[in-house]
Amino acid sequence: MMMNTTIRPFSMNAYDPFRLFDETAQRMMRGNTPAFRTDIREENDRYVLEADLPGFRKEDIRIDLEDGTMTITAERRSEHNDESSNYIRRERSYGSFSRRFGTEGIDTDRMEASFTDGVLTLSMPKLAEPTPISRRIEIR
Repeated sequence: MMMNTTIRPFSMNAYDPFRLFDETAQRMMRGNTPAFRTDIREENDRYVLEADLPGFRKEDIRIDLEDGTMTITAERRSEHNDESSNYIRRERSYGSFSRRFGTEGIDTDRMEASFTDGVLTLSMPKLAEPTPISRRIEIR
């Protein structure tokens, strides 16, 4: 769903008939929108997860594995002191953002991650399926 929003950053009008609509729409969207967007695709021997993390540095991103769950966390810190800044409108988010994913069927010991141009890419090899062992028991 794409939302077309007109931004009026320097509007100083006491009455802005669209302000309430914009704020309500943003609140509604924020509740259903994940912290960051991901795509996961299946290849022959692995899954590939790509997460859009624009504005983050590699050092701001953590990938943790615990009890069959992978957590991707990215933290963005504000570079400005809010008390001395004269913002008219502030929409960029600061803080910690995270997503969790199950790791069933993934060989977590062989996972690899890279971060290029604001996109985190995880290569997650599939666990080898156990090969059925069959044998015949001789009757004596």
